[in-house]
Amino acid sequence: MDTDTDYRLLGPVEAWRAGRRLGLGGPKPRALLAALLLEPGRVVSADALIDAIWGENPPDTARSLIQSYVSALRRALSADAIETRPPGYLIHADPSRIDRAAFERLAVEGRQAAAEGDHAAAARLLKEALALWRGPALGGIGESLRALAGQLDEARQAALEERIAAELARTGRETELVAELTALVSTHPTRERLRGQLMLALYRLGRQADALAVYAEGRTVLTEELGIDPGPGLRRMYEAILRADAELLPTAANTPDSAPGQPAPAPVAALLPPTIGDFTGRDTQLAAMRTALSGPRDAMPVVVLSGPGGVGKSTLGVRAAHQVADAYPDGQLYAELRGATDPVAPGEVLGRLLYALGADPPDGDAERRDLFRSLVAGRRVLLVLDDAASESQVRPLLPGSATCGVLITARSRLGALPCTHRTDLDVLDTEPGTQLLGRVAGERRVRDEPDAARRIVELCGGLPLAIRIAGARLATRRHWTARMLANRLADERHRLDELAVGDLEVRAGLGLSYRALDAPARTALRRLGLLAAPDVAAWVVTALLDAPEAEADRVVEQLIDAQLLHCTGVDRAGQPRYRPHDLVRVYAAERADAEDPPAERAAAVGRALGAWLWLTGLAASATPSGAVELHRGLLDAGPNGSAGALRQLVRPVGPEATQRALADPAAWFEAEADAIAAAVERAAALDLHTLSCEAAAALCSSAYTVGNRFEAWWRTHDAALAAARRAEDRAGEALLLIGLGQLRYEQDRFPESQGYFKQAAGLCAELGDVRGQAAAFAGLGSALREAGRLRAAQETLVRAVDGFRELHDDPGLGLSCRYAGSVQLELGDFAASRAFLDESLRAYRRLGSRRGESLTLRSLGLVHRALGEYAAAEELSGRAVDLLSTLGDPLMLAYAMQARAKSRIRLGRSAEAEAEIREVLDICRGQRDRFGEALGLRTLGECELAAGRLDTAGQHLTTAAALWDDLGLPLPRARTLRDLAAAREAAGDRAAAGALRAEAREVFTAYEARERNEPGL
Repeated sequence: MDTDTDYRLLGPVEAWRAGRRLGLGGPKPRALLAALLLEPGRVVSADALIDAIWGENPPDTARSLIQSYVSALRRALSADAIETRPPGYLIHADPSRIDRAAFERLAVEGRQAAAEGDHAAAARLLKEALALWRGPALGGIGESLRALAGQLDEARQAALEERIAAELARTGRETELVAELTALVSTHPTRERLRGQLMLALYRLGRQADALAVYAEGRTVLTEELGIDPGPGLRRMYEAILRADAELLPTAANTPDSAPGQPAPAPVAALLPPTIGDFTGRDTQLAAMRTALSGPRDAMPVVVLSGPGGVGKSTLGVRAAHQVADAYPDGQLYAELRGATDPVAPGEVLGRLLYALGADPPDGDAERRDLFRSLVAGRRVLLVLDDAASESQVRPLLPGSATCGVLITARSRLGALPCTHRTDLDVLDTEPGTQLLGRVAGERRVRDEPDAARRIVELCGGLPLAIRIAGARLATRRHWTARMLANRLADERHRLDELAVGDLEVRAGLGLSYRALDAPARTALRRLGLLAAPDVAAWVVTALLDAPEAEADRVVEQLIDAQLLHCTGVDRAGQPRYRPHDLVRVYAAERADAEDPPAERAAAVGRALGAWLWLTGLAASATPSGAVELHRGLLDAGPNGSAGALRQLVRPVGPEATQRALADPAAWFEAEADAIAAAVERAAALDLHTLSCEAAAALCSSAYTVGNRFEAWWRTHDAALAAARRAEDRAGEALLLIGLGQLRYEQDRFPESQGYFKQAAGLCAELGDVRGQAAAFAGLGSALREAGRLRAAQETLVRAVDGFRELHDDPGLGLSCRYAGSVQLELGDFAASRAFLDESLRAYRRLGSRRGESLTLRSLGLVHRALGEYAAAEELSGRAVDLLSTLGDPLMLAYAMQARAKSRIRLGRSAEAEAEIREVLDICRGQRDRFGEALGLRTLGECELAAGRLDTAGQHLTTAAALWDDLGLPLPRARTLRDLAAAREAAGDRAAAGALRAEAREVFTAYEARERNEPGL
């Protein structure tokens, strides 16, 4: 933080250091500096800076100019004075060295002194605050920030009037004040408080006629310039002077909160509802709201508290209002606006507020507004507006005085309403949610069953209303346990039925928000509930509605404003993601079942999944993974005319979504995979079997293999397989069996993998599906290889290669030849291995699959390493690392890094290899890949062995051997035992080494592995 520079905003914008003014450049850089200094310690977005400097007509080069201004200011101030932090910039400045902060501090201290009756101190402090001013605020920056400059100037004027009030509270000051006030009234003829203060000073000096003349002049000015009559405060002063009211004379009884000598103030209203006793959490939001409402100010604080129904806005708002009530001794007003049900007209609300202030409301709305603002002007009054419907309902109710404060709660964010602090209230986290449940249901209920209590909070989605209802049900049903209620809530079909007690009901609250939407938004919400995706991008709503993108964007914004949808963030592909609250989703699904015919529901899900499928295919074509994409065959032909129906559903989407998918396919797959999985399950439940089979297969060859999303992989295939079997779609069944076989292979569950592949191969043979059968053989051969059944793997993979050669299928040929080459390497036939791998490499390069090419390069590196050609092995595995580093596939990158590390160990560079292999282990553990973890541990043990650290080498190798044993993989375990034998022998334990080698040799011989012929084994 810059603690050596003084910043000045109360006059020309300047920066001073060591008594020297720094050169800041022209008006625009000064305006940028001012905008940052007005938000010290906070990021100011580039868009906000552009608006502040240029307003509605920024030049096309505005962003570049902002960057150049920031660079110039850094040169003038210091290199680290302004930090670039998305989405804009942040200035590191000591707030105590900004004159605005010093002014606000002194003004607050002055007001506090006045409130405590110490008028001499108040006058002194306010005079010090005013002495900081050197001219109009934010001078020297042209027209930029005029609105903010006006607010600062208004704060200066308010401080001036408060200083004069403090002076008037002290006897004997009137003579010197009359001259000052006369000049001020001449400069500001429409400021009624100054005029009233001048009248009071003149009256106290015995100049009653002059005081009345000042009033008459003011009435003329207000009528001619503004078309209004004097306000009630000035009129009361005039009437008090006419009757020579004794209270106008300074006495100890004068209250410090109002201008001395004023007639008796209007009655103090205290309309806040009671706060609840079991309030829980929200400490951060409460503190921020207290600061916003009672801290230093240069304008009237307006706090907007928004959030979905049932989130506790009113409860939090009332609690915050009670906590700041002392800062508003002139009254606390409260009005329930009924925005979610039957919005109250502003005029009616104003009538109630006026009655509370002791005034008779005029007939017209405009007159009521003017009278209300006049009555609260200059008084410290808090106004709480609960459950606002819209900005138009709120605007007429806002006071016009900076001394007042306003707290508004609303379901919508009221984005068009200017406010000084905005809080979007979210649901409770598990811990405070559980605390709330305990306070309602009884602490013992939660303490006895903590897991069930947390489950209840999770099933309530953290929504305070739902948690309160759940707690009340437990409290009134003593024979229920928390686990019983959790089990009842777990059934989504009846969850909202459970969340009702007395006059509290979650469904009713959600219904209010739902019915307030227009028809397209209600339809979109129903279909999002039906889809049940964890989150979606906006283009999915386009597909669900079958509407133009612009209409879908409008609907999304409406749902966000209504707090029925919220943005969860921006995914790696650059798409904002949206999701409804869990209970909103359950309610929306209910409405879909009730309002939409089955055909419409199926069509909506079909369009969304079809759009995902189209983009998946497009992205996969742009960056081929090398996987065998069997789902393409399903597009070409299908039973019972399914291909034609599928083509109708697989439809293009808009250009923006398409560009994002193509720009970074790996990031796009990662972002969309879970949503597509949910759509596949929903489509299968709706018996869209062809589409669900196709989409599940597409995911199998793209997203899940990268992210290890095994649970979602299983769910999609299981659901789609059930749908295919219900429809007797045997081609789809075979396709999904291959996918399940690949899943179990990726999970290192090789016996199950073999079973699925064998089922699929038999079914494809019956159907005459050559590609499907070849794919099943390729998967089966790979699973047999991992289990150490090398000869069976060799025979099976040759059948796969023959099938793909017959079809001229490059993805299948690349995969099956790579697998076949690896088996030949295991058997020690290096020539055959290289022939297969060379064929694989040619196929992948024809296809343009960088992923497939990189995996084959790694396998070729293994061949060279087995031949003792370590430099070539390092070069090939290094090329694989370079390729995979650009593809967003961390697990395969880890395997390539492991291969390179092994080559470096052989080349005598074990320290370099060790650093790399530790990174490999981190990746594999993060991906929960036990095969890779065992491989990494074995390689790390070899590093330690090469470095002579025998104890740690033995530990790593022993752990690796145990992992191989858990996975049921005897061949890699035997290789690890061979390395462990070397460690034991180096440590002098020849007997243990011999036993380990004998055990390894027995495995190598049984599985015909190439190591069986190694000398000295």
